[in-house]
Amino acid sequence: MRKLAVVGIGPGNYENMTIRADRALRECDVIVGYTVYVDLVKERYADKEFLTTPMLREVERCEMALETARGGKTVAMICSGDSGIYGMAALLYELRGEAAEPEIEVIPGLTAACSGGALLGAPLTHDFAVISLSNRLTPWEKIEKRLACAAEADLGIVLYNPRSKGRPDNLRMACDILLRYLPEDRPCGVAHSIGREGEAGEYMTLGALRDADVDMFSTVFIGNAMTKMIGGAMVTPRGYRRKEVPDA
Repeated sequence: MRKLAVVGIGPGNYENMTIRADRALRECDVIVGYTVYVDLVKERYADKEFLTTPMLREVERCEMALETARGGKTVAMICSGDSGIYGMAALLYELRGEAAEPEIEVIPGLTAACSGGALLGAPLTHDFAVISLSNRLTPWEKIEKRLACAAEADLGIVLYNPRSKGRPDNLRMACDILLRYLPEDRPCGVAHSIGREGEAGEYMTLGALRDADVDMFSTVFIGNAMTKMIGGAMVTPRGYRRKEVPDA
């Protein structure tokens, strides 16, 4: 059976890659991916054949991976973070359709909500929503509604793709929406370049987040009503220390 593994490589450093992901990359013949992600793994798996496409060429990249697998090679399509959370797994299934080959194996990875949350402390101990601010594939009106609903529901919120050269105002606009429902002093954090050179965590209020210096390698965390700073870390208690109330 011809095989294509969709591999989440985590934030970028080997220490945050799963054993299963490493095994898939060691056992494959060809590694396919976005140029930036391939550069993160190329040195460790130097004996492999590499196929890349630039940003905005996702369909071409997936078709190339499928055709290479159909040609008899074992292929690994790599994705930053997790292979299914904003990754290529769904598109590969769509493009393969109901065909039996190649077999697709989805290998999960550490998404930025997890790795960034660990960098900042423990901001996601309770329910939370993950929302991408990229409106390249999702209408901004839908993103606005999701932001408003998450804020009204008092969910912790993680924002992916907060700002790019083509979308310089998206974080500011998102904060303006959130500030309709949340207080300006709501604790927030930004995880920069997780697992890569320049990794850093930064803390601020929601009011200050509006003008924060972020880019596509930043992940933004907005706390819920229980979130607080403890010992220099962003923490969202789940309520384990609350006194249990006996059943009536």
